[in-house]
Amino acid sequence: MNLENPKKFAMLVEQAKQIADNFYRPISRKYDKAEHAYPKELDMLASLLDGMNEGSSETTGATSASKRPSTDGDSGVRNSGNLSAALGAMELCRGDVGLLLSIPRQGLGNAAIGAVANDEQLARFKGKWAAMAITEPSCGSDSAAIRTTAVKEGDDYILNGEKIYVTAGARAECVVVWATLDKSLGKAAIKSFVVEHGTPGMEITRLEHKLGIKASDTAAILFTNCRVPAANLLGSPEIDLKKGFAGVMETFDNTRPLVAAMAVGVAAASIERLKELLAGHIDANYGTLPLNASHAEATLYRLEAEWEAARLLTLKAAWMADNKRPNSKEASICKAKAGRVANEVTLKCVELAASLGYGEDELLEKWSRDSKILDIFEGTQQIQQLIIARRVLGKSSAELK
Repeated sequence: MNLENPKKFAMLVEQAKQIADNFYRPISRKYDKAEHAYPKELDMLASLLDGMNEGSSETTGATSASKRPSTDGDSGVRNSGNLSAALGAMELCRGDVGLLLSIPRQGLGNAAIGAVANDEQLARFKGKWAAMAITEPSCGSDSAAIRTTAVKEGDDYILNGEKIYVTAGARAECVVVWATLDKSLGKAAIKSFVVEHGTPGMEITRLEHKLGIKASDTAAILFTNCRVPAANLLGSPEIDLKKGFAGVMETFDNTRPLVAAMAVGVAAASIERLKELLAGHIDANYGTLPLNASHAEATLYRLEAEWEAARLLTLKAAWMADNKRPNSKEASICKAKAGRVANEVTLKCVELAASLGYGEDELLEKWSRDSKILDIFEGTQQIQQLIIARRVLGKSSAELK
């Protein structure tokens, strides 16, 4: 497969780059200082994205990430929504990860709806800003241990439980909530529900104070006898013991490459800025032989090689989703690689830039703080490695824990 950027996305990539450089970066520090303040500047950007999606057959942003069958009759190799979303996220996160996560109608919940909703649900939730609520006080990376319950009552489900670390949980118009229909049936009974803000029984209990991505709000949400229409259950309401947890986990096959793309973007920003700061002291064009390279040059060369590997793995996982190929292993590989690389790259760039890297006059220290979450949410480094091992060895979750 050819892992160069498709030519048809050249304008998208350039537009995202311009937004990152000229829109995100000038206000990045402002909202890093003003945690929980909503970036009103993003309303205009969201409107632009909405307009692009209305005027194009291929959507742009988080809502474009989907594995649903193509309707254009093209049975050949496709470069479509998942790849465009990944390329856009890479460029936008060169500007600010928190601001990207704060764009209305571009949340991870929107990617989940795009991945598993039926046609009627897609039409009904079109234009809604959706957050994703998975993590609970008693379970983080082990999504199968979810305790939030959904009990069928007539034409509704009654939700009870608590969700924490919900990105855009207070700002979004609705939340995609993972809950179990029957605890005794284990993973197979876990389903996702769209719960709209204002639904009785849904309460925002607090907003978290975080290390990074401070432009984005992170909420804790309590559900107490929260009545949700049965039509808001995403996917099939049937509990398929054979398919097990695979149905709801398909969401991650779309969202993990997106998070990996965010990590690739923030790492790229750090490398680019370090090259500018050290210009005249290093050969940034790889003209120096390894034996003659300075410590800074040798470190930079290695970091760029790691970054390029993460970028290509991310594009591969997104491309596979576009072409309806099973990509669970590849999604975890790119998420694990990109998250780890982003953490190392951003911290090393702070170190190599010395006092400039540590001070707030530069964004390097902010990027190092923002990058940490990208190795954690949508599945930690350890969880990704476990999934990869299961796929490579052909083991089930019961056989390899």
